[in-house]
Amino acid sequence: MPFGSLLALAMAAFITILTEALPAGLLPQMAQGLAVSEAWVGQTVTLYAIGSLVAAIPLTAATQGMRRRPLLLAAMAGFAIANTVTTLSADFALTMLARFLAGVSAGLLWALLAGYAARMVPEHQKGRAIAIAMAGTPLALSLGVPAGTFLGTAMGWRMCFGAMSLLALVLMVWIYLKVPDFAGQAADQRLSLRQVFTLPGIRPVLFVVLAFVLAHNILYTYIAPFLARAGMVEHTDRVLLVFGVTSVLGIWIIGVLIDRHLRALTLASTGLFGLAALALGMAGAEAITVYAAVGGWGLAFGGAATLFQTALARTAGNAADVAQSMLVTAWNAAIAGGGIVGGVLLDRLGVEAFSPALLVLLLATLLVAWSARRHGFPLLVE
Repeated sequence: MPFGSLLALAMAAFITILTEALPAGLLPQMAQGLAVSEAWVGQTVTLYAIGSLVAAIPLTAATQGMRRRPLLLAAMAGFAIANTVTTLSADFALTMLARFLAGVSAGLLWALLAGYAARMVPEHQKGRAIAIAMAGTPLALSLGVPAGTFLGTAMGWRMCFGAMSLLALVLMVWIYLKVPDFAGQAADQRLSLRQVFTLPGIRPVLFVVLAFVLAHNILYTYIAPFLARAGMVEHTDRVLLVFGVTSVLGIWIIGVLIDRHLRALTLASTGLFGLAALALGMAGAEAITVYAAVGGWGLAFGGAATLFQTALARTAGNAADVAQSMLVTAWNAAIAGGGIVGGVLLDRLGVEAFSPALLVLLLATLLVAWSARRHGFPLLVE
């Protein structure tokens, strides 16, 4: 197992997630520094997601023939430039442009990551390799964002983005020295977007991604008003810490078992998330239930990206990068949809509607994953 190379990919995932989420922990400081409202600063996260959403598929399709390491270095250079501009900019419009560039870089990187990790190892180790490469995601959410928030409060928000730029530059050297290069696809081997989308198993996996991540983001985005029902809004940080810690545990469990039990783990994760949603709906006013349910939710979600990316990489074969770009699009659409759907539910029906909505989405996820027993989430991995 080429740990040095895979950990470089994990660091790339860490930088990607931290660049996306950092403004959420630094809203007041950034609003003051850029002379805009906190609501406007919040749109820096939205624009980042839009950049990923619109760029992933066309960029990946256009670069199928390019060698992989230069593309990976280009994505990291985009983060270094975007975070440097964010560090130095006093103009909100320029900062928003930098955030869009960061989102575009993220769209390219996420499309590359799983396929890159899978190409480094034999077939029977692909799932574990992807799990290692994805380990940076829960670490960024559980440790990176709180640490960045603390640093931003102590030393200023610009220092955080400056540190991210430096980290991206260091990682570029690491990638150049340690990560192997791979050729792009020859023109006669490439499949069109339509051909990839219609491959057996691709659409079930993408549906599972969309429904599962939509359910997650409805709850994650509006966790504070949900916790207010239990009188726990002042403990939101503790609740999210439980989520983050169990997410790290989840990705470790998935990494150990995924190469032999991809289907069972996908079904189990969906079922566990459903049980957590049911517990929150039935006894969400009890603190002990909230902590237990959030722990189960984190355990279920931690390895979800690895499960879905591995399923898609195996299903798409040589077209894995194009298929992964579709996953990136579905994932970011679910993030945006979580904010919209959750907001509508909150305004019109209150937090009591969250649990039933999550259960409907997760039941649909379970049924589609269960039915994809031949392609997508097969009974046996050959």
